[in-house]
Amino acid sequence: MAERGRARGRRGGGRAQSSSPRRPQRARREDRRSRLRRGLTAKRASGAAKVLGMSTTRRAAVVAIVVCALAFTLAVPLRTYLSQRADVAAEEARQADLERQVAELEARKAELSDPAQVEAEARRRLRYVMPGETPYMVQLPEDKQSEQRPEGDERAPAQGSAWYEMLWDSVTKGE
Repeated sequence: MAERGRARGRRGGGRAQSSSPRRPQRARREDRRSRLRRGLTAKRASGAAKVLGMSTTRRAAVVAIVVCALAFTLAVPLRTYLSQRADVAAEEARQADLERQVAELEARKAELSDPAQVEAEARRRLRYVMPGETPYMVQLPEDKQSEQRPEGDERAPAQGSAWYEMLWDSVTKGE
């Protein structure tokens, strides 16, 4: 303990002195420290610029190049992401349409589970008749005229013939 007391005495501290003169010294020391820290920070920053040998303009150009590189690096994945979102939206719309079709087909299936409905469809679409019934086919006059071609107009090419047949007919008949 004696050594501790001596060390304090040498520094100028101790219990006998009042604490009021010390406070300004502490404030001065803190001011000096903060000034030194600020100075060192400024020196470090300027030192980094000196080490790299770059002016403010060059540093701005390097920063701009880095920003452009980042933008180009992010552009491709962003474009891919947006196109995939559009594809997902299109597929979701397609899925909704298919689900609607499935619902319609299931409703149709439920309709056709009734034997009376199946019989009506067979009569209408396939022209089936029950045993003992007499079927009648009604042909209207308009149907007969479209089947017959007018005989007076032999030069008119057949409607269902191919182009090469029409060409051959025109060559052989001398048109």
